Amino acid sequence: MQTVTAVAHRGDPYRIRENTLDSLRSALHRGADAVETDVRLTRDGVPVLLHDATLKRLWKHDRPLHTLSADEVRGLTAGGVPTLAEALAATEGSRVMLDLPGDPGERAVTRIVAVARECDATDRVYYTGDAVTMLAVRAADPSAEIALTRKTLAPVRPTLLDVIRPRYLNYRFTLLDHALVEHVHRTGHLVSCWTPNTGRSLRRLLDIGVDSITTNRVDVLDALR
Repeated sequence: MQTVTAVAHRGDPYRIRENTLDSLRSALHRGADAVETDVRLTRDGVPVLLHDATLKRLWKHDRPLHTLSADEVRGLTAGGVPTLAEALAATEGSRVMLDLPGDPGERAVTRIVAVARECDATDRVYYTGDAVTMLAVRAADPSAEIALTRKTLAPVRPTLLDVIRPRYLNYRFTLLDHALVEHVHRTGHLVSCWTPNTGRSLRRLLDIGVDSITTNRVDVLDALR
């Protein structure tokens, strides 16, 4: 069986609240090769770790992130929502996949890439998101490593691949089979996927030759491989 990269989805969310520093550290301790985390900007342009557009689900405050300053977020969550800079410091030496959800826009993407550069983390940070967002990443950092998100089986236009230059095509795991993995490999790309969490699903993906798996159960994946 080939070596697969084990990526922890938002840290270790089955044990510790997702996208927090403790969750990221726990995932790395439990065998993750990399941690995946979501990044959005506060009102004052500070990249922080949060998947949702609001604080409601995780922090019980129905407040849109884009209306809050970084200091306000810190106060409302008792410091629970870390900045990207804090997350990069906490994961020093480890790979970090930055998922840029929604439609962040060129300004936000440029700022996120700049923070990775300021933290001297460009060699261990890589990015995932839709084509428009990854085009902005490519413009902000010509050498960035990219995992282009794929939610359908529709083929990616060759011209788009030429511009984005992704290392990975990052599929919803239910879309993948052996034929698709082989096809992507023939195009010169690696195959990554998200978010299988059962042993059965993880074994199937290992068997068909997926290169990287993002999961909430990174310890299970680590044991299986």
